[in-house]
Amino acid sequence: MNVDVKMDLKGLACPLPVVKVSQQVKKMKVGEVLEAETTDPGAHADFPAWAKSSGNEILKTVKEEKSAKFYIKKLK
Repeated sequence: MNVDVKMDLKGLACPLPVVKVSQQVKKMKVGEVLEAETTDPGAHADFPAWAKSSGNEILKTVKEEKSAKFYIKKLK
């Protein structure tokens, strides 16, 4: 998978990871992919909810020992 932008959001608590991802996705072109790595356990609910409401797509989620990576595709 091609990743166009990577964000390190480790250590940020809710709602900052979603806010920063939302701001970054607005700067990206349609079809580009963002990799967001976070340690916020709330992100597992927040990112899919945000993606659904904003019309973007979570392509994949990779859970690691202390963090998770979300791959988000800008759809519009």
